[in-house]
Amino acid sequence: MLTLVIETATTACSVALIRDGAVVAERHEVVGRGHAERLIPMIAELPDGGRADRILVDCGPGSFTGIRVGIAAARGLGLGWGVQIAGFSSLPLVAAAALAADPALTDLAVVLEGGHGEVFMQAFSRPLGPNGPFASLKPEAALAALQGRAAIGNGIRHLSALDPALDLRDALPRAADAALLAPGFTALAPHPIYGRAPDATPLAT
Repeated sequence: MLTLVIETATTACSVALIRDGAVVAERHEVVGRGHAERLIPMIAELPDGGRADRILVDCGPGSFTGIRVGIAAARGLGLGWGVQIAGFSSLPLVAAAALAADPALTDLAVVLEGGHGEVFMQAFSRPLGPNGPFASLKPEAALAALQGRAAIGNGIRHLSALDPALDLRDALPRAADAALLAPGFTALAPHPIYGRAPDATPLAT
């Protein structure tokens, strides 16, 4: 089965085609806030315009706007192609890539930008499995929760000022790394995982 993976939960805009655990093709760019402009053209650059038998999309946590752009694109393509859509989380995706890159790594915490000076954080261990739920934390609370683990992700800048001696590794989610995820991590409903309340709420009527 050929799977199109869409990853837009952070400053990266990333797509990949995966077949039977092998990456067929990928595109990965750090675009900041430009997901809406780049995502569909990047998919179109993939073989056969990215058309696949299944679509996987990152549901978060991460950027509110990026998550919505990715899920909207996945839903639109899924409807047009008549294929199944499923979701995954950015946190185990980053953890899986870190564990694959460093065989000596056994315990880690993924730390992603969360907005308003907070980070999204979740601990994982080898073989890939979560050590508790994720949370949106102030840097001081995240530092306390690390408990000596390596910290992986684009939120590490919030921790480096607190303790420069920490094992901090900058990373962004990459669509191609979904090939590393077991099926249990790629069966979420394609709905946003925001991790905290939105910045603005509608006025009561």
